[in-house]
Amino acid sequence: MTVALMWEARAVAGRGEELLAWVREQPLAAEPLRRETLRAPQDRVLVITWWDAPYAAELPELPEPETELVTRGVHRWRFEAVTGG
Repeated sequence: MTVALMWEARAVAGRGEELLAWVREQPLAAEPLRRETLRAPQDRVLVITWWDAPYAAELPELPEPETELVTRGVHRWRFEAVTGG
């Protein structure tokens, strides 16, 4: 089964590049199948990691950034891949 973990944070206004750089520097305890980093307006950063694991598996996740860098706590979601049409 493939599981995708999504991590999304919103930087304090004008600090989006700093948050993006911080995210890129964060190592994970294990290597995912794939890791993708995206950004959006309002200084938001999204990281999606894909894992070959059961849905409920304990998987490494990115930490919370320093509170001075973000406007709110990180949002996290977990999804499983669906096969067929």
